[in-house]
Amino acid sequence: MARILIIDDDDLLRSAVAQTLAIAGHETIEAADGQQGIELFRTTPIDLVLTDLVMPGKEGVETIIELHRANPRLPIIAMSGGMPRSTMYLEIAAKIGARRALAKPFLPQELIDTVKAVLAEPPPARPSP
Repeated sequence: MARILIIDDDDLLRSAVAQTLAIAGHETIEAADGQQGIELFRTTPIDLVLTDLVMPGKEGVETIIELHRANPRLPIIAMSGGMPRSTMYLEIAAKIGARRALAKPFLPQELIDTVKAVLAEPPPARPSP
């Protein structure tokens, strides 16, 4: 199906997301932070990115900006939760290029449905020269 890059500093959550998506038929690649995710994106064909927003080092907003700058058509899903300003971060992510936002905690079926919906969407039109 799709090759999905999962960027999250929470090892257990990242692993659970990868297992859920693998069971749904996707290939997953994992990164523990934004910098590692960017490096993997540069060397591996990626169909979709799931990224946490609050991480040490290169956090999610920076990561989304860099990924979107490199490929504006790349589908990105932002994930965040468990903190007072999570909703604000998810709204910012949507404004800078994330196509969807998942508030943690989310159910496995919600993850699968969101990934399926984003992959089914036509990519945004290329900007005119």
